[in-house]
Order: sequence, then C-alpha cells, then structure tokens
Amino acid sequence: MITDECINCGACEPECPNTAIYEGGIEWNWSGGTDLSEVEMEDGSVIDAKEMQEPISDEFYYIVPGKCTECTGFHEEPQCAAVCPVDCCVPDPDYEETEEELLAKKDWMHNE
Repeated sequence: MITDECINCGACEPECPNTAIYEGGIEWNWSGGTDLSEVEMEDGSVIDAKEMQEPISDEFYYIVPGKCTECTGFHEEPQCAAVCPVDCCVPDPDYEETEEELLAKKDWMHNE
C-alpha cells in the first residue's frame, strides 16, 4: 500500500510489472499490464478486464491489491518500495499473502 506520506512523485508507477500502481484520481482496469481479458469478482460476477474501475484514492498514488504481487516472480524485492524516496510503499496488513499465493496471482495475470 502507499501511505498518506506519499509526495506524488510518481517514481513507483513505472516500476510495477503488473501496472498495479496508479496516480490518485485516475481510474484503473485489470487488463493494464496483464494478459487478463475478463475477471471473476468476489460476488461471482464476471467483468471485462478492460472495464474502468473507480480510483482507490483521489489524493495519492495507490496500489490495486488484487494486481499487486509484491514483484514476486519478477524481482527480489518490491520495486515500488525500492525506488520510493519517502518510504511510503509498505506492506498492507489487510492483504497479507504467502509467496505461493503471490506467484499464483502472477501466473493468473500473465497466463503462465
């Protein structure tokens, strides 16, 4: 997650291999940076992966938890945290996932 200490520098956004990071106020979609064409939601409904979603934050850069793999399978460490000049890219206690879960998510998003 990105905390409210974010200075909106944007250093993190291009580093994300899943395109899970967005500028505050910007809509996002599942297809950006992934191979997904449709996504089954928690309620069982299926949406087009290109369908735009509401921003998670209007003020600061944000990370879409469902697209974040903490760079597992891509890099040794989360690249957003590595480049953040104010250390505001931190683990989200509401979305703790094992390495196996993160790898499965990466494979799901990138059809591997």
